[in-house]
Amino acid sequence: MKAKIRKFENSTLLNEAFSQEIADKLQAGINENGSATLLVSGGNTPKPMFLMLSNKDIEWNKVNIALVDDRWVELSDSASNEAMVNSALLINKASVANFVGMKTEHKDAFDAQATVSAKFDAFKRPFDVVILGMGEDGHTASIFPCCAQLDEALTTSKDIMATEPTTAPHQRMTFTKSALLNSKQLYLHLVGESKETVLLDVAAGSDEKQAPIRAFLNQSVVPMSVMLATTK
Repeated sequence: MKAKIRKFENSTLLNEAFSQEIADKLQAGINENGSATLLVSGGNTPKPMFLMLSNKDIEWNKVNIALVDDRWVELSDSASNEAMVNSALLINKASVANFVGMKTEHKDAFDAQATVSAKFDAFKRPFDVVILGMGEDGHTASIFPCCAQLDEALTTSKDIMATEPTTAPHQRMTFTKSALLNSKQLYLHLVGESKETVLLDVAAGSDEKQAPIRAFLNQSVVPMSVMLATTK
């Protein structure tokens, strides 16, 4: 594994360091290019960090934010990552950031791929900061080892595509491997002993199809840090 593991005593210390580091990188991007782009993951793990980040004193009106993936559900659904970002990150000083969501009025995610891709045409590449998560099965973003779209998600030059895992509910929309690697800095944000166990298992192998997170941990094109705390 080529990624650097940075282990913290608890998640509070991790979140304090992580949120400041993200803010610094975003402001550096603004200073250099006039704007910065942050791609984030959903779930419960990032919520406390998002709260700290939302209070950082940077030029949030010049920050573009998007999700690395989202479930194809309405914002009123508790499974919506966009709804979580709205309530946990786009608050306080970060409320003036420019957020672009994935969900459209299309009922089927596969019918919306071109529309969603066009939403992000204005986002500058490379992305300044990309934050990934990891499932117990080694998936990241919505690139699942079980989905029929796995090969395409790992090899396509397209930025956006729909996937449909067989081991998790809902169709998904996700940035692809190539799109996520078009970034200045990658992070993997993990909390809990079980996630450390999965990480060590993943690190012992090289098959990206078995554990798609390996596509990011084992590359050396983009700097990547694993931000890990085993206790809350």
